[in-house]
Amino acid sequence: MSLPVLLAGARGHGRTHLRTIRRLEHTGQVRLVGICELEPLSPRELADAGYGAPGPAQSADFGELLERTGARIAVICTPIHTHTDLALTAAAHGVHTLLEKPTTPSFAEYERLLAGLDERGTACQVGFQSLGSHAVGAIQELIAEGAIGRLRGIGAAGAWVRDEAYFRRVPWAGHRTLNGRDVVDGVLTNPLAHAVATALRIDGSDLAEDISESEVEQYRAHDIEADDTSCLRLRTARGTRITVAVTLCAERNADPYVLVHGTEGRITFWYKQDRVLVERAGVGPVETVHSRTGLLENLVAHLRGDSALLVPPRRTGAFMRIVEAIRTGPLPEPLPADAWYSAPGEQAPRRIVKGVDALIEESANSLATFSELGASWAVPPAPVLSARVPPVRALPTRALPEQEPPERVDPR
Repeated sequence: MSLPVLLAGARGHGRTHLRTIRRLEHTGQVRLVGICELEPLSPRELADAGYGAPGPAQSADFGELLERTGARIAVICTPIHTHTDLALTAAAHGVHTLLEKPTTPSFAEYERLLAGLDERGTACQVGFQSLGSHAVGAIQELIAEGAIGRLRGIGAAGAWVRDEAYFRRVPWAGHRTLNGRDVVDGVLTNPLAHAVATALRIDGSDLAEDISESEVEQYRAHDIEADDTSCLRLRTARGTRITVAVTLCAERNADPYVLVHGTEGRITFWYKQDRVLVERAGVGPVETVHSRTGLLENLVAHLRGDSALLVPPRRTGAFMRIVEAIRTGPLPEPLPADAWYSAPGEQAPRRIVKGVDALIEESANSLATFSELGASWAVPPAPVLSARVPPVRALPTRALPEQEPPERVDPR
């Protein structure tokens, strides 16, 4: 029997969830019974999503809609600062949730969410889609088997292009706070948060107690409160050094990736593509493409007793430690006018940080921060959790075989 689903937030990124729900309706797993939006979707919007008149029930009152529709699952794709209240409202109605990332805007809100979910006994899945990739487990197995020798560290890189309209698309975009409430909508905590969460999951360090040290460099080229170009470095409790360098001010869009460094090779994971490249000294490179389990499908399987949740809130605890460090840390440094230039964008002008694409790539290669790499506009970070993590030299690229094209293997 299909499970009744309510979608809170059906525009913007919510359209992705609407398409997923429609796809799962065709397989008989769920059925859409309600849409919660401040303004109801028009008949044209419903038709574009594949729903004829009259369509699912609609209301701006989330609690009332839960009662009226008898939903068993609520997909929550709403502003970051509404996550906790809406997820707990669903829990109070006995409704399970798929909650968009970031989990909450502060660690206090995160703890309130955990307590409320525990009290009500409802399931919650957090929307880090990359953690549904079967490549994550495959990479963990390679590390455990010693395929690249001893683990030396993990780097992650994300270079995206976003124009000024991106920061005007919703009232909370690019804000650290809004009307006295925490939002923390920066590049590390929202658009490229998957880079952080995926690196932590690969290391097996995704619980709150798994982070021992952290430092962050935050910058902004745009006229916003939050960061649009930042670098994070941390040490996990097991001793792994992780660096994440990201920007929304890239010269060109590139697929974000996680780079696992070993003493005898490295593994590159393009997490949006589920693509893995293993490079080892003296051995030809091997590329594999993996399948992926959707997070809503996994939640449905969990409710039927067939599967454990892939991303329960407790397994975002380490990520939430980073969110809290950013929330309570220094404000992002505005970049000087000579550090960036303006260029036409899709809807509005965009700001490009000079040389940032190469800088981000080098950070992932060397596990060094922007300031250590000599960026003229970068300043050494202040530690936000504990003592600074010393820089690490990367495994030289020349030690890895590059003369042969990778062997492609597709296990799907």
